[in-house]
Amino acid sequence: MTEHLDTAEVPFSDAVAEGLAEGLALGDVGSVAAVEIRAAAARLQQGGLVAFPTETVYGLGADARSDAAVARIYATKGRPAFNPLIVHVAREDAVDAIVEMNAAARTLAAAFWPGPLTLVLPARPDAELSLLATAGLATCAVRVPAHPVARALLTAAGCPVAAPSANPSGRLSPTTAAHVRDGFAETDEVLVLDGGAAESGLESTIVDVTRDRPIILRPGTVTAEMLADVLGTPVETQADMQGVEGAADVRPSTGGSDAMERPVAPGQLASHYAPRVPVRLDVQEVRSGEGLLAFGPDLPASLGPVRNLSVRGDLTEAAARLFTCLHALDKEDISGIAVMPIPGNGIGVALRDRLRRAAAPRDVAEGEE
Repeated sequence: MTEHLDTAEVPFSDAVAEGLAEGLALGDVGSVAAVEIRAAAARLQQGGLVAFPTETVYGLGADARSDAAVARIYATKGRPAFNPLIVHVAREDAVDAIVEMNAAARTLAAAFWPGPLTLVLPARPDAELSLLATAGLATCAVRVPAHPVARALLTAAGCPVAAPSANPSGRLSPTTAAHVRDGFAETDEVLVLDGGAAESGLESTIVDVTRDRPIILRPGTVTAEMLADVLGTPVETQADMQGVEGAADVRPSTGGSDAMERPVAPGQLASHYAPRVPVRLDVQEVRSGEGLLAFGPDLPASLGPVRNLSVRGDLTEAAARLFTCLHALDKEDISGIAVMPIPGNGIGVALRDRLRRAAAPRDVAEGEE
């Protein structure tokens, strides 16, 4: 059984604030308890696993410097060892000890950190990261999360924390502590910090900034338009790079005969974010036995359970509710999930990306933050 620490109902303690690094902006911390943060930080320092809230989804964290600790992530999740992890830190200045920042990276960091943006950059030779965290690559994916519980934990732990999403590999990403506990109900390896529901509900946007023009490796709530506006130049996507010489390392791995095309960041395998039942996309009619994942006010006839991402047809609301609705349908006695059409503009790009991977064949599955 997972251990559970509920930080959602306990007022934030001055002891935590005093222990945070100078200049860390907590913003509206909501509620968190100093004793829970200290216990979770100690667990990380001792090489254990902590599931903690971020503004995107819950992460399963371990000390990114420790081979043994990072190995526990892979073992607990059943995650492919060739798939790199995102390294989380509390402040941007801590990133400089891990990766080699460039001008584009600093521009994006200034605009979107702390927040739901992950940058892929060359790892510093002296970074002291576990090779398991980077999957042996010369690059590292780094992020400064915005959630106050995550930042307090990272600061108290005093180490970079490698953290994919806190779910068994290939399954739905968790947006609540209850999702984490359900996913890891059979293990006592995971200490769970309950910080309430994730705000955005989608994993972070991942951008490769090692090239002349940044490339979106995984879409998220920081959209291509937002990135281009800040950089003053268009950004590439993986679809743009297909067939471009030297771009093989940004293509998603399918896990088949092309498995040597190793992903350079999480969220790139063909099948992941998957419920236990098959998923059909862009449906106009719901089949017998299926549940319906709806979008908007006009729904097709359905005799099964229905979860609506947004009755108003709002893509931001839909993104925040995606995994919560999928988790709810996944608990129903149904033969599959029928998904109504989702617009492919703005955040809809990320929504359709997650749904496309959820609907992919299940021979290879990953599903990571």
